[in-house]
Amino acid sequence: MFFKLAVLFILVPLVELAILIYLGTIIGVLETIIIVVVTGLLGAFLARRQGLIALYNIRSSLQNGILPADQMLHGALIFTGGLVFITPGLLTDIAGIGLLIPAARRMIIRWLKKMLERKIQQGNVQYYRIR
Repeated sequence: MFFKLAVLFILVPLVELAILIYLGTIIGVLETIIIVVVTGLLGAFLARRQGLIALYNIRSSLQNGILPADQMLHGALIFTGGLVFITPGLLTDIAGIGLLIPAARRMIIRWLKKMLERKIQQGNVQYYRIR
């Protein structure tokens, strides 16, 4: 697990940096900076809007006595999408947009549920103890 995280935190910023440098040589430094700033602002707007909708849905479910499992998953993915937008870069912005679009989130949630069901059926559910 540590190795995967280390690769993720080293490889993704390097790839993002390479893309931004390449894009800067093609369209210019100022234009590249504008793209990063605009996508960051767009991401913040979308994360706030979708987060408020998810929070409303969670409250509504709780008021009706329903366990808001799906809404909580949506909220977690929206939060993750917002965090991804904090990282400057085009790949992370694309991933963040994907996590903030409701249709994409529904597909991700279906995939997550199938993966978890498969792990439960196989008896492969593991947790990692934090020391």
